[in-house]
Amino acid sequence: MSNTVEYFANSQDAAIALFLQDDNGDKLTDILVDALDEAFRILNEELVTRPLN
Repeated sequence: MSNTVEYFANSQDAAIALFLQDDNGDKLTDILVDALDEAFRILNEELVTRPLN
């Protein structure tokens, strides 16, 4: 299992390196901002649907 996690971490690093190598920093920033927006949307939905105790 740890080999799988390590492989994905290395492939993500490689993908980021390719973006930066091709001078696509702005595109990478857009992707990261979209991912953060999606994460916050999911968290917000989770908080709204959770009953108050």
